[in-house]
Amino acid sequence: MDSIDLEVLKTCDAWIKAGQPCELVTVIKTWGSSPRPEGATLAIAGNGQVVGSVSGGCIEDDLIERVQREGMQRHLPEIVTYGITADEAHRFGLPCGGTIELAIEPLSARSQLDALLQGLQKHELLARRLDLRTGEVTLAKADPGQQLQFTEDALTTVHGPRWRLLIIGAGQLSRFLASIAVGMDYQVTVCDPREEYRSGWQVEGVQLIHAMPDDLVLEMQLDSRSAVVALTHDPKLDDLALMEALKSNAFYVGAIGSRINNAKRRERLKEFDVNDEQLAKLHGPIGLYIGSKTPAEIAISILAELTAVKNRILLPAEVNVAHAKSTLA
Repeated sequence: MDSIDLEVLKTCDAWIKAGQPCELVTVIKTWGSSPRPEGATLAIAGNGQVVGSVSGGCIEDDLIERVQREGMQRHLPEIVTYGITADEAHRFGLPCGGTIELAIEPLSARSQLDALLQGLQKHELLARRLDLRTGEVTLAKADPGQQLQFTEDALTTVHGPRWRLLIIGAGQLSRFLASIAVGMDYQVTVCDPREEYRSGWQVEGVQLIHAMPDDLVLEMQLDSRSAVVALTHDPKLDDLALMEALKSNAFYVGAIGSRINNAKRRERLKEFDVNDEQLAKLHGPIGLYIGSKTPAEIAISILAELTAVKNRILLPAEVNVAHAKSTLA
């Protein structure tokens, strides 16, 4: 889930515990262009304070104005639609004819936000079902591919880390990569069998595992929402793990190294019976060419490339590291 939406849930929970009336607003459907996706949330308190976003700002202004004018009178969830007419679309900053549909839920102790947040703290992926007739909430484990579901009777939203990132190697670059990836709501695992690298290595919210990387790749049963990044520079650790990762359904597999070392790695992987189609999935040299030099900058370039692949964005050749460096040579 998006970090801003996690902040919304935490704020709502704090307001409930403080006795502050509040409502949770969730985008359940959009037509046309929309600044925020389905599932995006906003919290609004009885005093008009808001956290989060469901539009470019105009709808938020209208929600705040209504609360300040009428107070919070809802006792049950309500579905509200903005932008049906061209005039409304213009007023609320939507494209002409655009529409956004929201679920507005009055919150209380029975909203199960405390239990939901406890589950998220454990990196669980949870489905929260809101009964639109009664306001009752139930929580259950969700499948990684599960999406928001809206029917006449219920709204089910999915919360928690939907994407997994396995980092091979616990070096300095891994610290930056893991820290940023956690902020992007990845469930991050770092694997390194070398004691000298694991000693003293700690990033909050990241699991550090002592195991052979190829064994862990198989154990994790990588799916289409998984990514693997090899950062050890050690073929004994990287190559076997990359071999298994390339044979999996992982959406992204990348390895650090120069153009020469990357070419040598590809030759070695062919000897491990990695076919051309599988080898084509390997990103290396890893990252986008942004002139990065420091570990923090390199981490950003790696995650930028990973994000583009996740979002199925076709990048121009000019940002490919190997292509860019070949033109500078």
